[in-house]
Amino acid sequence: MNIPNRLTVLRLILVPVFFIAYSLTGWFGPAMAAVSTVLMLLCYATAEITDLVDGKIARRYHLVTDLGKVMDPFADTLSHLTFFVCFMDKGIMPAWCFIIIMWREFAILFLRMLLIKQGGKAMPANIWGKSKTCLYAFTSILSILFIVLETFFDISSSMDAWYMALHVFFALSAVASLMSFVTYLSNIIRTKALKGMTM
Repeated sequence: MNIPNRLTVLRLILVPVFFIAYSLTGWFGPAMAAVSTVLMLLCYATAEITDLVDGKIARRYHLVTDLGKVMDPFADTLSHLTFFVCFMDKGIMPAWCFIIIMWREFAILFLRMLLIKQGGKAMPANIWGKSKTCLYAFTSILSILFIVLETFFDISSSMDAWYMALHVFFALSAVASLMSFVTYLSNIIRTKALKGMTM
């Protein structure tokens, strides 16, 4: 297994660790809040850094593999959905936003599997997909920042503003996510990428 794929495996390992870190306060009480927050921050930062690095290494040194093509988007989906489940439980992400994003992520994974079965065809990136990626990252960073500030500082006076801002950005993420799926599906239909597939 090459270095990019090992980094992706590390990201997959960090996903349940992030969830466990988030759950520490619920399991053991408020006394674990600081430990929980620091571990979440470390897991999130490491996961995002490895996500950036593994792709760059794979492209620069021609280490792109079939395993990496499948595992990397799977790791992205698993990590984002895990982060968002925690943020929804925290009350800073509306449930309807999570549902839309979850449906989109699983639908895209399903379509990609069908495309791979058809010979590895890939749909080009679109503006909504890029917007979705940026909004996922920005909103997740904002959410982690909120959790850190709430744990270590008194932000009670600005709590309503934080919740409003986070809800707005999660809503924008959900809209971009939905539109990226519609565009992706439209491209598949327009190019007939799945033509001839037996039912």
